[in-house]
Amino acid sequence: MNAVLTEAQKQEFLSRGFSRRSFGRIAAMIGGGAAAMPFFNEPALAQLSKVSAPPDAILINANENPLGPCAEAREAVARMIPFGGRYRYGETDKVVELLEQQEGLKPGYVKIHPGSSGPLHQAVLAFTSPARPLVVGDPGYEAPGRAANFIGAQTIRVPLTKTYAHDVKAMAAASPNAGLIYLCNPNNPTGTLTPQEEIRWLVANKPKDCIVMIDEAYTHFTGAPFNSDLVAADKDVVILRTFSKIYGMAGLRAGAALARPDLQAKINGYSQTMMPITGMAAASASLQVKSLVADRRIANANVRGDVFAFLEKHNISYVPSSSNCFMIDVKRPGREVIEAMAREKVIIGRTWAAWPTHVRVTVGTQEEMDKFKTAFLKVMS
Repeated sequence: MNAVLTEAQKQEFLSRGFSRRSFGRIAAMIGGGAAAMPFFNEPALAQLSKVSAPPDAILINANENPLGPCAEAREAVARMIPFGGRYRYGETDKVVELLEQQEGLKPGYVKIHPGSSGPLHQAVLAFTSPARPLVVGDPGYEAPGRAANFIGAQTIRVPLTKTYAHDVKAMAAASPNAGLIYLCNPNNPTGTLTPQEEIRWLVANKPKDCIVMIDEAYTHFTGAPFNSDLVAADKDVVILRTFSKIYGMAGLRAGAALARPDLQAKINGYSQTMMPITGMAAASASLQVKSLVADRRIANANVRGDVFAFLEKHNISYVPSSSNCFMIDVKRPGREVIEAMAREKVIIGRTWAAWPTHVRVTVGTQEEMDKFKTAFLKVMS
């Protein structure tokens, strides 16, 4: 596998504190076997999206959007199927141009990926090392930490604040040599927001040469401002976007990284791939439906609010969320409740080591959440 790495790449990795013994794992991560790595994508995380469930089970475990692609995206996919024998690279160019226009970014600042997992793991490889730690919130999305562990980089986990935001001051002070600070906003799994002014403080006060990665996978659900202007201003920032969540395209695979060109070059130097033309057609169509995000934000908020009212009525402790997932404190090992709910044919999300009595639940349709409420009362009784 070492043959995958060029001599220049080997020297660059050595300069960042890797040993030659690391080359095999690094090559595996960026080579043809990367998709098989234990950390590589969302379904590969523990307990997870890939579950054995009966066909009539309620799946509210993977932060998927039960609405699926919008009608315009579905029609675009259908029109694209006859061209499935062609690469049609221009379909990806269309998505790039739309995002550049909508985000106010110059050419070269947007790179399209099949989802956002790829650029997340490639950024860990590009900016962290045994000498340059990864800094993350805790509890938080586990994938970057797993990738760092795989290549031998340290992960520093910083507890969330009392309001469940990222503790940006503690993250900035976590290591003077930090290579990458990862901040998911709103956070996965808590669904809670870190105020934009605190993110901007972090970007202004981070360690020298450290990159701040802002994962905006769930920001569409909140109405909170995006941070594209930090990229436009050439800050040390990489922003992740995905079409998997509010756009309902988890199975179609489309996402993007926004960053200045030199950072894009470092991320993309380890992996290039052709985008699925169906996913690109759906992404282009979705971006042009002006009311789509707002309408789905309202629909998600209405169902989420109904569930929160139910939890409050029954004095069940939960973390107030502004996203499409939330955490419930079940006051006992969360795994027990997950298994009991599965027996009721309701599949909920996982636990986090930092919060072992909390379980994550995805916001589904109203009908799905009504079935969740019935099963949850039965399990908790």
